[in-house]
Amino acid sequence: MRPAARRSVPALLVSLCALVMVALLAAPGAAESARAARKAQPVPTDQEAPAQSSAQCSNHDRPPPPIDTSEEPKPGETSPPPLPVPEEPVGGTRMGECGLVVPRGAKAALPGDVTAASWVLADLDTGAVVAAKDPHARERPASLIKTLLAIAVIRNLGLDEQVTGTQADADQEGTKVGIGPGGQYTVKQLMQVLVMRSGNDAAHALAVKLGGVDEALGKMNALAAELGALDTRAATPSGLDGPGMSASAYDLSLIFRAAMKHEEFAEAIATRSVTFPGHGSKPAFRVTNDNKLLGKYQGFIGGKTGFTDDARHTYLGAAQRGDQRLAVVLLRGELNPDPLSSQAAELLDYGFALLGEKTQPVGQLVDRAPEAQPKQGEGLETDTNPAGADATTSGGTADADRSAFGNYGMPLVAVAGVALVVAFALWVRKKRARAAALARRAAAQR
Repeated sequence: MRPAARRSVPALLVSLCALVMVALLAAPGAAESARAARKAQPVPTDQEAPAQSSAQCSNHDRPPPPIDTSEEPKPGETSPPPLPVPEEPVGGTRMGECGLVVPRGAKAALPGDVTAASWVLADLDTGAVVAAKDPHARERPASLIKTLLAIAVIRNLGLDEQVTGTQADADQEGTKVGIGPGGQYTVKQLMQVLVMRSGNDAAHALAVKLGGVDEALGKMNALAAELGALDTRAATPSGLDGPGMSASAYDLSLIFRAAMKHEEFAEAIATRSVTFPGHGSKPAFRVTNDNKLLGKYQGFIGGKTGFTDDARHTYLGAAQRGDQRLAVVLLRGELNPDPLSSQAAELLDYGFALLGEKTQPVGQLVDRAPEAQPKQGEGLETDTNPAGADATTSGGTADADRSAFGNYGMPLVAVAGVALVVAFALWVRKKRARAAALARRAAAQR
């Protein structure tokens, strides 16, 4: 073999090794480009509904502009900045979509009269998100935030502790139960009317018992961060609008799920009526649950209503059929053509139909902050560990943007690897042929 020919094969091997290294280095950037391209495209669904790209998502980092002055800060204070938006959507890749997020191939028909700007249907036990609409859009929760207050109360107070009513309790805006100065109440009684009748006076009394309104808000917001509700900031304990108030249908779903793990809360939202203490010369009176689905919707196990001028109508509730419990959260809804409770009932019917079809979940309600989440098993249409675990598609294969190689790096590596093997085989063959030729030449000279 001529010297130039002998050098060509090692040179080829060196070139191919360099190609492999370039492919590996280029892969992360290619994966990032692929991820950005995918996010910019409409998400296909099998439902006849318009798809939106992430560039068209509204309320990505804050709720819509207020229509009144309720969120203006006090003199000398400033409004807090919007909460940071996580780089990866909490609950899985599809939870970052806007518009409808439904299982691919589902046969159940979406209800047509749902006016809520954002909603989530989730399995109350497993946390699997069955379907959603703009789940991480930031909205105002109105009185649904009382669910977060209830968890803080259960964690920090004894249900038999006594609370004395004040004039400040009685002076709260919006819906009130009837707390009065000097009235004697237990924490349990206040929590019952907090969720049954959405009493803003009860919310204030419980906040003061927690150490004051600011202390209560601190506990509520720390709890939201602990649970992984990263869209949520409580500005008032009652849900009245205030500077920086924010939540999402996804967050309120996971908060509701966390609350339902407490027997005290589950019992309170399922209670039809209670006798509530009077104050002064006012005798005790009956307080009834204002949730219209209680006792009317099959298997309904309780829920919560809410309204402010800026939040519009909000709703959460859950129902059980067989061994399945399904929860629904709706935000920024309108009562035309149907009350929000009726719209919730239609969505629950739709969700149970999807469960009956055994469709793949589109997301997962986390149990705690994403950085503390363990890796989840495969089989979802979504990344169930948005903090960095491997994501899976509906077919159970890893998302390309979660791979070390991305969409383009892996093919490059594969091609370079095959070429490397072929070149090595040719080099070995030529080396053997050269050795054989030398042996023949030596034999001929003897």
